[in-house]
Amino acid sequence: MKIFYFLFFMLLCTTGNAQYVKFATSGIITYEKRANMYAIIKSNINKDNETYMQKSFENYQKTQPQFKTSISTLTFTQNQSLYKPGENNETVNNIFLFPAFEQNNLVYTDIASKISWSQKKVFEETFLVKDSLRNIKWKITDETRNIAGYECQRANAIIMDSIYVVAFYTDEIIATGGPESFTGLPGMILGIALPHEHVTWFATQVVDKPVALKELNPPIKGTPVNRNTLKNSLQNSFKNYNKFIQDALRFYLL
Repeated sequence: MKIFYFLFFMLLCTTGNAQYVKFATSGIITYEKRANMYAIIKSNINKDNETYMQKSFENYQKTQPQFKTSISTLTFTQNQSLYKPGENNETVNNIFLFPAFEQNNLVYTDIASKISWSQKKVFEETFLVKDSLRNIKWKITDETRNIAGYECQRANAIIMDSIYVVAFYTDEIIATGGPESFTGLPGMILGIALPHEHVTWFATQVVDKPVALKELNPPIKGTPVNRNTLKNSLQNSFKNYNKFIQDALRFYLL
């Protein structure tokens, strides 16, 4: 009995000293998107465009930094989220580069109904994409990383047939959203990397606070389409352009 009481006492002490973990159910997350512009250009130089692209790359290096950054926010509750660009983000006036860099998408996600509304500006036209949530087949790994003060676990996936995605999510935020239209993990996604596309989104701040429903209104502007219709429209409009431009346009479909 003495051993039993001793073990019970030690359990109470351990429990009393354990760190209290608060699970966030609503708030605002700030993400920083970083695009490695040098790597994006260099990865698309091939024998068909080598002369032109190499010269363009050299000129770009003389006037532009290697990394372009932009800010976005995700306002969320347990069942809804609204992802939108931050104010005063820089723009890149170059058809060859800005789909990978600019932060224009406005994405509303309804987790309960598994539907998303995305307002996407493609050059001079705005589309309103309403569709079911993308079914991403994540593979969760044992790797962990601390992001914005939260312990996150890594998961990998392939989307759109060929884009390799690395995500870091935390189950300390009870919601299953993330930047852009990335969802489907058992917690909030605080980090996304597209290694072969040389682009990342990582949370820099998480504010745990109540969120009113009026802060989560879905977008309403744009030509109504679904994800597949937008894809076909882009492919038809730019089918005569080179592979570099066609690959860059995939960022509109994220």
